Amino acid sequence: MLCDECGKNEARVHVTSIINGNKTERHLCEECARKNQSFLNSSFSMENLFSSMLNNAFNTATYLPSKGCSKCGMTYDEFRNTGKFGCSDCIDTFKQRLMPVVRNIQGYDTHAGKIPKRAGGSYRVQKDIEKLKLQLKQAVEKEEYEKAAQLRDKIKEMEENK
Repeated sequence: MLCDECGKNEARVHVTSIINGNKTERHLCEECARKNQSFLNSSFSMENLFSSMLNNAFNTATYLPSKGCSKCGMTYDEFRNTGKFGCSDCIDTFKQRLMPVVRNIQGYDTHAGKIPKRAGGSYRVQKDIEKLKLQLKQAVEKEEYEKAAQLRDKIKEMEENK
């Protein structure tokens, strides 16, 4: 697809805007996109988006006194304003305050997606064991004792090989 602006280069930037229910699409090459950045809201950034989600979710979370990170000194209020952590220890420092926010944003606070095969490791095994334990419980409830015995043995083997 060629650029809507110059008609020469391949369009690599695709902008869709919906204003008052009217949808418009523009397909621009990188050069024309740089020249015509007026179609983009320059105040948009992932940091602003995340920060606004935190602020909205924080309004429903319980207030805890501000405690700074022991490593970098960042406070939760600073994190809320910027949407960025100061260091890797901030996650542990603010975990108690973040979990209600995460639940408000995505509806749950545990991993529920796919696990990459090459990076899953022990987490994948633990999840598989949990699934097998659930199947075991269901098999016992249905009085399917042979199936339950097979599941029990498989769970035991997986736990030994962890």
